[in-house]
Amino acid sequence: MADPKGFLKHTRAEAPKRPVDERLGDWHEVYAALSAEERNEQVSTQASRCMDCGIPFCHSGSAGCPLGNLIPEWNDMVRRGRWQAASDRLHATNNFPEFTGKLCPAPCEAACVLAISPDAGGAVTIKRVEETIAEVSWENDYVTPQVAEEQTGKRVAVVGSGPAGLAAAQQLTRAGHEVTVYERDDRIGGLLRYGIPEFKMEKSALDRRLAQMRDEGTKFVTGCEVGVDLAVEELRARYDAVVLAVGALRGRDDTSIPGRELEGVHLAMEHLVPANKECEGDGPSPISAKGKHVVILGGGDTGADCYGTATRQGALSVTQLDNYPQPPTSRDDERSPWPTWPYVLRTYPAHEEFGERKFAVAIESFVGDDEGHVRAVRLRHVKVQRDENGRRQVVPISDEVEELPCDLALLAIGFEGVEHMPLLDGLGIELTKRGTIGCGSNWETTAPGVFVCGDAHRGASLVVWAIAEGRSVANAVDAHLTGASELPSPVHPTALPLAV
Repeated sequence: MADPKGFLKHTRAEAPKRPVDERLGDWHEVYAALSAEERNEQVSTQASRCMDCGIPFCHSGSAGCPLGNLIPEWNDMVRRGRWQAASDRLHATNNFPEFTGKLCPAPCEAACVLAISPDAGGAVTIKRVEETIAEVSWENDYVTPQVAEEQTGKRVAVVGSGPAGLAAAQQLTRAGHEVTVYERDDRIGGLLRYGIPEFKMEKSALDRRLAQMRDEGTKFVTGCEVGVDLAVEELRARYDAVVLAVGALRGRDDTSIPGRELEGVHLAMEHLVPANKECEGDGPSPISAKGKHVVILGGGDTGADCYGTATRQGALSVTQLDNYPQPPTSRDDERSPWPTWPYVLRTYPAHEEFGERKFAVAIESFVGDDEGHVRAVRLRHVKVQRDENGRRQVVPISDEVEELPCDLALLAIGFEGVEHMPLLDGLGIELTKRGTIGCGSNWETTAPGVFVCGDAHRGASLVVWAIAEGRSVANAVDAHLTGASELPSPVHPTALPLAV
């Protein structure tokens, strides 16, 4: 069992970061490189704080980890120095623990029993333990290709190569099916490749997983938009089942803001994708923040990604705007009681580096110069409320207008769902009112033999939910093709996270 006094002897300790000046000079991950011995010792200490609770909410799908990661078990293995056993236990529930260890906002930590009270020293640093187990696994060759002993003769196409598609593909390949992943971009990875900045996850972590998948037998086709470059009729003829993991990349816009049409006003992904391509060696980004005053509308993860990208590109200033008031720094038990996802101020490493955030404000208008390029934004103080029909309204509460210089404006205000694409028309699939692809209890869409998972099914969400849905849809496809499946299925298609 766990160290019964670990949480009494040690408090929560975050991973050390590199100095700000150093990390702003490159695109490498923000965290300091420690020796393997020092890193493992720090993480083992944190793992010893795990209480091995009678009811471990950290891996409860409703509030904690939707993958059902067996967190208390591998925490105790790490505490005892049993790294290979910890690796086996972690990989039993998570195909890509280094992805979640770097990118997941950690609902497991919010649901940790040690997060109930500040006097308990803070939640166990579960993400850091998870990521370290993954790194130790690669360093010691614990990660090897898992090649199916027998082939079923069935062929599956996975459309989309983000975390959901990759998880589904790996599981189905390991079950003995012939799996081909189709990606319309020039490289595999989806948002992992072109949406997540290099300073959050260096793409070498993605590439080594893709190498493992290729060695297991998964095939990849890039630069192919299914429904255009590969006709739906041919897709149906070639494959016994199809998995749609196309994401929810239709960015939310606000064309009602006067001046939205000005040059220099962009959706967030129009900035992030070419910046990531530049890091891949594809040449300078056409939308750079260098030498510019940057204003970002949207206070979430995507806004923070734009924030850190702009500072590394050499912005003169960066200001991130949020319509909502500044959240509290600690959990409000009435608004978000433990173990639900807490409503708190979230400060990303990018916010510690440069620029500022403004809360309870909205852009009244973009101001252009004589050449039609944005030069400033006008802000009003606002409050967010609901009208009689429950619709969100952003209402000015003051006549005072603040003008900020702005040469580059980025709208990071969320996503509206799946992009409209010929593939869906060809399959006869209509989007739901939420802009997603619906499915039945077995993940099958209205098109027979066509399944859906990830953001395409649930809307823009977390990497951990994408992997969980990818694993679950693999179970459904395997059962569809063979009559039964022994693949794990961690979530039901109607399951939703609490307040995430």
